[in-house]
Amino acid sequence: MSPAGRPRAFDMEVVLEAAMLLFWEQGYEATSLAQLRDATGLSSASLYGAFGSKEGLFERAVEHYIAGPGSVTDAAADEAVSPRAAVARLLHASIDMQTDPSHPPGCLIALSGTVHPPMADEAGARRVVAARRATDRAHIRECVVRGVASGELAEDTDVDGVTSMIHGFLLGVSTQVCDGTPAQVLHAGADAVLAHWDGKGH
Repeated sequence: MSPAGRPRAFDMEVVLEAAMLLFWEQGYEATSLAQLRDATGLSSASLYGAFGSKEGLFERAVEHYIAGPGSVTDAAADEAVSPRAAVARLLHASIDMQTDPSHPPGCLIALSGTVHPPMADEAGARRVVAARRATDRAHIRECVVRGVASGELAEDTDVDGVTSMIHGFLLGVSTQVCDGTPAQVLHAGADAVLAHWDGKGH
């Protein structure tokens, strides 16, 4: 029996990185415990002991993603720059990250959600990615509100409509990346969204 207080025999960051990459590549549902054991090098007992379940590991892997590659969307919360600049950085940095060949394509948050009614053992997995999408949407909306207040956008701008346009484009990048759309085409699409902003979009 392990002595009380003995440190974990594995590197948590290494395990979370491996799990993150596997979930990112395959999605939550398609990733099996056997694959997670192989990727992380942990036994079933160690996985359950550390994370409680596959869902628990997924939630921690998503947190790891948000603190790492997924942090690019935090650009929308930067009030030190103009709202347009924050949105531009959000879109272009997200495209750069999602097309980076050093990791799976697309965005883990956009790609890993389940598409059928949540089962009891999937509710947490759905909730953790939905919460991040809601956070990103809220930050985008704050940019639009700031844009109206600063005069970058017209006073009668449909705040929720423009928010949906930007957030919808952001979420759609993942599907396009996975379908092979070149980064330069996606950047041009982002510029088209920003052109709507420059035109005092409604």
